[in-house]
Amino acid sequence: MRLFISVNFDAQTVGHMLDVQKRLRTAGKGNFTRPENLHLTLAFLGEVAADRVKTIRRVMDGLDVPVLRLCFDRVGRFRRDGGDIWWIGLTENQELLCLQRQLSQRLTEAGFELDSRGFSPHITLARQMRLETEPDCRAVLGEPFSARAESVSLMLSERVGGRLTYIEQYSVAAGKTGR
Repeated sequence: MRLFISVNFDAQTVGHMLDVQKRLRTAGKGNFTRPENLHLTLAFLGEVAADRVKTIRRVMDGLDVPVLRLCFDRVGRFRRDGGDIWWIGLTENQELLCLQRQLSQRLTEAGFELDSRGFSPHITLARQMRLETEPDCRAVLGEPFSARAESVSLMLSERVGGRLTYIEQYSVAAGKTGR
């Protein structure tokens, strides 16, 4: 099972992200993230044996999940030879950073190997994007916008009918235990 833990967003927030993505589409071609797949990854676990899911759920149940107030304030890219990854970024948020550190520490203590790169909170809008025109990132963003996030989710990543699909497996709400 290919798994990750993420913050998912309500329809209004996804709508704002799709507006940004729509403006980005005018600059070139790429593999644009489908609306239902827009998320903020807290920890990528990769291939995990099914019998380890109980351990992940216990780790998540032990988290102190706050209600997160997130502000999306910039658009940028990670340059890649096969086309760039374009993303929307967030204002630094200490609660989010603490949650991610807590999650990573507990997963590592439980025996999971995580990416050693630093946490760079972002939502991927497009992959393998090749520009036809250089976009003005401020114009692509439009106005900064905010969102509330009240849970973290364990997500399964798999291909369904040839499409990359993310399916929630488990969730822990702010101030509560998992479901």
